[in-house]
Amino acid sequence: MTFNFWGEVPTDVKAASANKIALLLRLGLGSVFLVGGWWKLSRAIDAARSEALVTKYMAANGYINSFFDEYLFSGPDPFLTPLAFLTLLSAFELLSGIALLAGVFVRALSFIYAFLLWSFVIALPVVTVSGLESEVSSHFSPALLVQIRDIGLSGMCFILFALGSGSYSVDQRFLNRGMAPEQVNWNHYGLLLRLSVAAVFIVGGFFAGYGHIKSFVDIPVLLVAIGLVLASGHATRPAAIAAFAVIAWYSVGKLSFDATLWNNLNAIKREFAFLAAGWVLYAYQGGRAFRLDALFKSPMKTILGKSQQA
Repeated sequence: MTFNFWGEVPTDVKAASANKIALLLRLGLGSVFLVGGWWKLSRAIDAARSEALVTKYMAANGYINSFFDEYLFSGPDPFLTPLAFLTLLSAFELLSGIALLAGVFVRALSFIYAFLLWSFVIALPVVTVSGLESEVSSHFSPALLVQIRDIGLSGMCFILFALGSGSYSVDQRFLNRGMAPEQVNWNHYGLLLRLSVAAVFIVGGFFAGYGHIKSFVDIPVLLVAIGLVLASGHATRPAAIAAFAVIAWYSVGKLSFDATLWNNLNAIKREFAFLAAGWVLYAYQGGRAFRLDALFKSPMKTILGKSQQA
């Protein structure tokens, strides 16, 4: 593939490029789960900090709503205790993060996380009843918008599931498995990747200032513009550079000399994956599927596909 900043958008990528894409996504996603898993596990197994961790996750503005609280932890014969659940979940996150970074069981883990990340949307406590004044602090924005970054991560997991471990992995080097196909149709994977990043920017821009909705910078119009350009499939490289720069700027701003290393890393763990995705979009763009020009030129063909010839 020849590099052209504004020119041709590749419709497929060779195995060598697919392996590099898999590596970048593995490093980004693996960092998310390794950091998040260790941050929670180190608290769950520490008697002095475990109660605070449980309180944080079970609070009205935490991550477990009353439905899942009753389903998992309440009743005459509870399935788990909150601390046991958090310990098991964080241990799984930590181990799977290490595995993704090393390139072991990548397809299985990415498939699991592609769906598991949606559970965080389903389990979020949310109060959105019009006119209802809540006496407790909670999430007052729709869960899908609050957790939009996890939806983006889910899209990346689906792509990684399709690509496999890649050649830069334990799977391939020692177990002779996980190599990317000789040629990968990048149209649909590129579409999924650019939409996974675009959705975060569009939501962050349109709903800037609403509770718990992530906005990387205080310039909503910039976020919306980057998101819409990425979604359109045009000028993907400059939009990817802008997205990378915005996320990097946000990440640097979140770091604090007063916080520990792991607290700093935990504050920006999801951003590692979006930085990796931005780099992939800069290098390989977002494919040609559902680009804006095709939608205007041939809307029926773009939406419904080619007609079958007799």
